[in-house]
Amino acid sequence: MRSSFIVSFLAGLLVVTSSLQAQNRPVKSTSPKAQTTAPAAQLPEFSLSRAEVEAHIRFLASDELQGRKVGEPGNWIAARYIAEQFRQLGLKPAGMVANKPDYLQPIDLERVKAASSATMLVGKDTLHLGKELVVMAGGPTSLSGEVIYVGYGLTDGEDGYKGRDVKGRILVAQGGSPDAKSPREIFSASAAKRKLASEKGAAALIELYSESIPWGFVNQYFNREQLAIPTTGETTAPIMHLWVNNANNKYKQLKEAGQTITLQTSGRLRTSALSANVAGIIEGTDPKLKDEYVVLSAHFDHIGVGKASGTPYSPGDSIFNGTRDNAMGTAAILEAAKTLSLQRPKRSVLVLALTGEEAGTLGSRFYADHPLVPLKQTIFDLNTDGAGYNDTTIVSVIGLERTGAKTEIETAAKAFGLGVFAEPAPEQGLFDRSDNVHFAAKGIPAPTFSAGFKAFDEAIGKYYHQAIDNPESLDYGYTLRYCQAYAYAARLIANRATRPKWSIGDKYEAAGKTLYGQ
Repeated sequence: MRSSFIVSFLAGLLVVTSSLQAQNRPVKSTSPKAQTTAPAAQLPEFSLSRAEVEAHIRFLASDELQGRKVGEPGNWIAARYIAEQFRQLGLKPAGMVANKPDYLQPIDLERVKAASSATMLVGKDTLHLGKELVVMAGGPTSLSGEVIYVGYGLTDGEDGYKGRDVKGRILVAQGGSPDAKSPREIFSASAAKRKLASEKGAAALIELYSESIPWGFVNQYFNREQLAIPTTGETTAPIMHLWVNNANNKYKQLKEAGQTITLQTSGRLRTSALSANVAGIIEGTDPKLKDEYVVLSAHFDHIGVGKASGTPYSPGDSIFNGTRDNAMGTAAILEAAKTLSLQRPKRSVLVLALTGEEAGTLGSRFYADHPLVPLKQTIFDLNTDGAGYNDTTIVSVIGLERTGAKTEIETAAKAFGLGVFAEPAPEQGLFDRSDNVHFAAKGIPAPTFSAGFKAFDEAIGKYYHQAIDNPESLDYGYTLRYCQAYAYAARLIANRATRPKWSIGDKYEAAGKTLYGQ
């Protein structure tokens, strides 16, 4: 690890500590006050320091952290920085390392290299990697034989295996699923197909892809290195799994009996990569409500440096600092942790910094399957993430109208002179593209609180996943108000008399009823 990383890390801690001391507050809140009925303006949110917010962001988005890419030293330094802020504020460690309480929730990930070669012969057509083929998973493979069509390949029913023995066979499945529309749903269905095919002993799985995600994006994404959560219980390399571009049903003959293929590929090399979420608890003050939790979440990773980022860059600046996405959101949960620990709300709060959002929402996916507090006792997730802002008079909330806490969020924003814009850029499907979606899929109301924008315009595109998204480019007056509004909204939600609920008819309402037994 480079010495400059350590120097910057220590400097960041000193700046924030000095900022706390300058405000004549304890560095560690050993005896936090209970929530009172004092006027709102006397709450800690109203005396947050712009200098402190700026110090958090400038450290997290500094060049020394090298874009905070998952599995890289800069990502680990960011995680440690956040953990030490939690310790300083007196939060209770929510994770466990070496059988001891810790702020870290370790995650064993896999680093999956891109395939270097792949061809598939279908009749007289030869399909090539990077054109008609993408390799999803599997090691070096050379095989030929007759294919078996298994519908969507998700069940043993009419749209699946129909009770057939497919051990050692090459399977063909329709892409997606009857219900899959968003990228998350399409990829989840694909992973489920691979898992089932592997359990049934198949030699390979080929999906005929004609879903909503453009093939160019699919091709680009899977022909570069990725990170993944290993399949539970998987002790050997996964079976060979390919997607074929089936636009206009070009390869529909693969659904017919008697069709044969010949396949050769280098496969995708897998190595281990360790990462971690960071989590701390603020215990609530109400004897009955303190067993319920509000989660405050933000991802702290970004896309790294240079070619590894997967994004074009110039030789003059190859570090993707991720100031807006998502050092700004990380600062918001740190400031909320501070204000809520100084004056605790009625419900308990889990402050959760997530890794791996940029690699496919890996940290939140892992957390949803391995929660640190019971999901049934988790009443809300106030996620904060964003691509940037083009309006400093508002905050934008994705899921505001759906998740039952509109009044609290609007009240908090208004207290700091901000309006609330609901459901920005609906054509982007943003609700299902950030960490909140894995909480929502479990049934937990989970909007995303974002910096002010109404559409993806030039002001957003200029900085989103660009190397110029540096700390110097932020409006820190607006950033302070953003953090204050977020922290105050968290307090109001944690103090609600009743739990927020999904809007009637929402796609996640049924999951909520199942989780909470409503």
